[in-house]
Amino acid sequence: MRGPHNLWRLIRTLATMERTGAIGVVLEAMDAPPRLRIAARVLGWPFKWLGLKGDPALPPATRAITALGPAYIKFGQILSTRPDIVGLELSQQLTMLQDRLPPFDTALAKRMVAQELDINVDAVFSEFSEPVAAASIAQVHRARLAETGQEVAVKVLRPGIEKAFARDIDAFHLAAGLMEAIVPFSRRLRPSDVVAHFEGVVQGELDLRLEAASAAEFAANTEADAGMAVPRPNWGLSGRQVMTLGWAEGVGLADIPALDAAGHDRVALGSRVLSLFLSHALRDGFFHADMHQGNLKVAANGDLVFYDFGIMGRLDEYTRRVYAEILIGFIRRDYRRVAEVHFEAGYVPADRDIDEFARALRVVGEPIFGMDATRISMARLLAYLFEVTERFGMETRTELILLQRTMVVVEGVARTLDPHINIWKVAHPVVEAYITRNIGPMALARDLGRTARVLARFGPRLPAMVEGALIRQSEPPKPAARPSHPVWWVLLGAGLVLAGGVAGALVAELL
Repeated sequence: MRGPHNLWRLIRTLATMERTGAIGVVLEAMDAPPRLRIAARVLGWPFKWLGLKGDPALPPATRAITALGPAYIKFGQILSTRPDIVGLELSQQLTMLQDRLPPFDTALAKRMVAQELDINVDAVFSEFSEPVAAASIAQVHRARLAETGQEVAVKVLRPGIEKAFARDIDAFHLAAGLMEAIVPFSRRLRPSDVVAHFEGVVQGELDLRLEAASAAEFAANTEADAGMAVPRPNWGLSGRQVMTLGWAEGVGLADIPALDAAGHDRVALGSRVLSLFLSHALRDGFFHADMHQGNLKVAANGDLVFYDFGIMGRLDEYTRRVYAEILIGFIRRDYRRVAEVHFEAGYVPADRDIDEFARALRVVGEPIFGMDATRISMARLLAYLFEVTERFGMETRTELILLQRTMVVVEGVARTLDPHINIWKVAHPVVEAYITRNIGPMALARDLGRTARVLARFGPRLPAMVEGALIRQSEPPKPAARPSHPVWWVLLGAGLVLAGGVAGALVAELL
């Protein structure tokens, strides 16, 4: 219900942003008109005393969000994946947003585990620690299985978190609606869609079975990938409010002295972080979309260990091929092809000038390639690219924004490990290998083979479909009705698709 209590929440939010100095930062990042900036400051000032103070050591936006509580922290983390909305600078600040909150009582956590899984916690676990991490949605305990002695991580949702998030999300919906009604410039940012996306992400994170499913899928996809490890879920000890994963020990990627002391090759680690991310995105279409240093560790054997599967990205095969062609086009400095791919995919309206778009893309790429390898920045490239695509009417594509934002984060992690890393040099073989496999004759053969399999599934229905087409063709046309296509076109089309599909399946088998 979006009533007065939600309006009061919005007033408190505005007052907190004014009190912490965040309101100016946010409006600047959104490129708000001067009149709106003045209005927001005037409206927020009388209620400034109601605002929360937050940690004065934090930057203004991070300080305000942290003070406002779990839902705002999570919303800030989601906004960090949308540099098209908040700008790259604020996006990067929000990426570092920490959601460490005071833990709740271990005894309460054990009662929740017992109730959720219908078990005797002390009988199933021989050890169950105090919280080792406490975030906005859940906290984690280190435990040991009594039966096998295996060490595990037990993640438990915060009590009452679903109701708390529901209240704040309702207020976010109200704020988005008011923005679209009162502030016309905000409509291009589609605030209601952003809140709806946030709601979908949060609903997924509030059901730990879904995170367990993501961990299991990610582990299965990457099982053969050398140099990485993914803790696997224990399904028998996981439910909606509880998730149990294998425990994985390691050194955090942010702890450079510890990595050096352990003898890990940071140059190799930097390249591996970037190449693994690209492989997962292009090869699998399913990638870890929150690859900051807190979610990556290095095991004693040098493997990268991935944690926290609450935010994952997914790309369909067509989008992967488009993205790969865009990347390789930039790497080869073939800006005409990059422009053509945008038009072919429908990302840029067909009535725009392709030559002008290619020239604008050259302005994006050439300065990057003219730099020393240590200064090549994916963040800078994406900032320019956002400007160009917006100017040419390209609509926001959430899946690509998430992919691009993750790439910026991964670049930052890789540069922390190896300040001299050449991003393009590492990316080139990964993208080239994907294109060789998935764009061209081999890909066409596999596509035709899949077409044949689809037709095979519909095989029992084909006779009835052809008979129906023949009957409709033999009936006299109804007055003012559009003439149907001749039945021989139907038969010819089906025959060509079937023949091509069979041929493709044969070629695919040979390849």
